[in-house]
Amino acid sequence: MKLPPLRALPVFEAVARLNSFSLAAQELSVSQSAVSHQIKQLETYLGEKLFWRSGRTLTLTDEGRHYLDAISTALLQIERASEQLLGHEESRLRLSLFSSFAVRWLVPRLPDLQRLHPQVELALEMTSENPVLSDRVADCFITIHRDSPAYSYELLYVERLFPVCSQGYWQRISHELEREGGATGGYESAMSTAEITRFPLLSTHSIYDKAAGDWEAWYHTIGESIPSGARVQHFSHMLLALEAARFHQGIALTNDYMLSTREDSEEFVRLPCHSLVTGDKFYFAWKTSRRREPGIQILRHWLVSQAIAGGLRGKTV
Repeated sequence: MKLPPLRALPVFEAVARLNSFSLAAQELSVSQSAVSHQIKQLETYLGEKLFWRSGRTLTLTDEGRHYLDAISTALLQIERASEQLLGHEESRLRLSLFSSFAVRWLVPRLPDLQRLHPQVELALEMTSENPVLSDRVADCFITIHRDSPAYSYELLYVERLFPVCSQGYWQRISHELEREGGATGGYESAMSTAEITRFPLLSTHSIYDKAAGDWEAWYHTIGESIPSGARVQHFSHMLLALEAARFHQGIALTNDYMLSTREDSEEFVRLPCHSLVTGDKFYFAWKTSRRREPGIQILRHWLVSQAIAGGLRGKTV
């Protein structure tokens, strides 16, 4: 078996992760010259340049990035296997996920995870876009894409959007439409799209990556187009649109997980209208080569149980 200089591998990983020779030296408790020596030794062995250095700027070369992706999993597996033999029960995991899913659904449930599985230490890495599946980013992910054959996926939720407003704004709607509705939105008949359009529409750009894309899709579901005179207020993120709705600024399109946990969910009214299935499916993803790690499987089964208990998915999919 022909192996590279093994002492250089964790040094290379630290430099690439921290993007700094000096910070890597501090983390590893060695001198900066020792770090430079290890990187030079590894580059000589591989016959490839791993970093570009320009003044104080340090970046991975393409070869360095590919090499890091390849060895990161191996280093993590060595660390996990060693911890198990040493009797260390803790499982430290980094979970990368959408900020809205984290804030509105996962974080309120974390005390249950800590109570049931105190050995799992979970660090959240929030992102506004679909996370890049890589060990350099996190150990596991909540994603809407299944485009990496190196990963396994467990379905958590099929997204649908529906209109909501605040309790106070609902009273205004009921008054202006001269229709009596209870505090839960209990009209005898559904609201028409014409009635909806009489009020400001709070739109989330990130759902369809276009202005008013969410409302356009909602109207299109029943074969209509968004009226040219509709008053649309634009937000980059669903969290912002929902917050604007909470402060009585109009009607927002939101989904199930945004309202399934937080106590302030009672402040919103779901309007009696049709829903829009976006086509997005939320998956828990983990690298298949790490499928035997206890922490990943504990988190996987806990997330699925929570999704079932909260009504995001059925017991069978």
